[in-house]
Amino acid sequence: MTNSKPNGADSQSDLDEEEAAAPSSGSPLEFLTLDDFDIKGRRVLLRIDINSPIGEENLRIEDGSKIASAAPTVRELLDRGGRLVILAHQGRPGDYDFITLNEHADYLSSCTNSKIRYINDIYGDRAVRAIQALGDGEGILLQNIRNCPTEQLKLSPEEHAESEMITTLSPLFSLFVNDAFASSHRSHASLVGFTYTLPSAAGRLMEREFRALSELIQNPARPSTFIFGGTKFADALPVIERLAETDHVDNILISGLAGFAFQMILGNGVGKGTEGMAQKGITEDIRKAAKSLMKRHGTKLLLPVDGAIDEDGRRSEYALGDIPSDASILDVGTKTIEEFTRVILQSKTILLSGPPGVYEIEEFSKGTREIFAAIASANAYSVIGGGHSGAAANKFGMADKFSYLSTGGGAIERMILGKPMPVVEALKASAGNTYP
Repeated sequence: MTNSKPNGADSQSDLDEEEAAAPSSGSPLEFLTLDDFDIKGRRVLLRIDINSPIGEENLRIEDGSKIASAAPTVRELLDRGGRLVILAHQGRPGDYDFITLNEHADYLSSCTNSKIRYINDIYGDRAVRAIQALGDGEGILLQNIRNCPTEQLKLSPEEHAESEMITTLSPLFSLFVNDAFASSHRSHASLVGFTYTLPSAAGRLMEREFRALSELIQNPARPSTFIFGGTKFADALPVIERLAETDHVDNILISGLAGFAFQMILGNGVGKGTEGMAQKGITEDIRKAAKSLMKRHGTKLLLPVDGAIDEDGRRSEYALGDIPSDASILDVGTKTIEEFTRVILQSKTILLSGPPGVYEIEEFSKGTREIFAAIASANAYSVIGGGHSGAAANKFGMADKFSYLSTGGGAIERMILGKPMPVVEALKASAGNTYP
């Protein structure tokens, strides 16, 4: 299928700069990368994922590791003389962390040692003027893309390409680059729509993540251990089921609220406070599926056997079944840490997605800290995935102790499930298109 770039005047004075950046060489991947394009003098639209943990009290960035992960692509595009415009999101409309990206721009400027100006507009007159005024090696970051009312609609690239945002911005650019791996499981407008209207490439982070995780998921050294934390058991269960049914997966450790939710389903006492949090999204079908999974693959699964609660500001540990009836578990306990550590140290491949406890509170950071330390000391290829996991690794000074630190959480889970990744599929389709 051949798609055309939408009609529209580009204000670049040189005719050569209006021409689409043509591929210069073949890519070993199924999508094109920055190696396949000329950048100098071109206007490049870059989508990144710099969605960061935000302090609820001061609305400031608490951990900028995802911003730092986007810096190499930004730096390369600027160094190669691109006229760079960046799209990104923060939070969701209605949530406390749905804020502007002005601090993100300052952080990105610091990471790249190059001024990235923040423009509080997406595709209005102010944004268009700023885009048209860019010179070689200059960059701007536009307003939180989720202010666009059509951004989060789940549509195909072709359908998104008809939106006002896409039709307004596309004629201004020669190339679209997607480096938002952590959002690659979503089919949002800024993630897939431009691939239908512009020559498109994967950024360096997208390229690196896809290579590293594909090998880990498809062909891990054994014994292989997959560790899940976080809070959403309903979301984690299909991924756990898929792994349990995979021959080359040896151990699945389930911690955090997800682990205690599993224990709750199995009839073990976790306290009413924990139950209240764990119930979210759990239907009768999910309960049946979890019980069936334990019967069929229980030898692969390892669940928490104790937990830590807050008693008068102090950490107190209890075995499951002895948890005070009104308590909320905030971390895995010492016995669970010991059992997890034993399995981890015997592993050759380890993937962790989601912290084991509420690591942000010092008294309840023990589980996350000690399990991370075990992974770091194991003679294994180790990957830590997800924004919160990365933030915890940075907090404990362990970010460089693992083989690979991935920005993906939901993206990793979708890869494990073997489901198509909308962003990757859109990039693949774009690689086969021609543009005038």
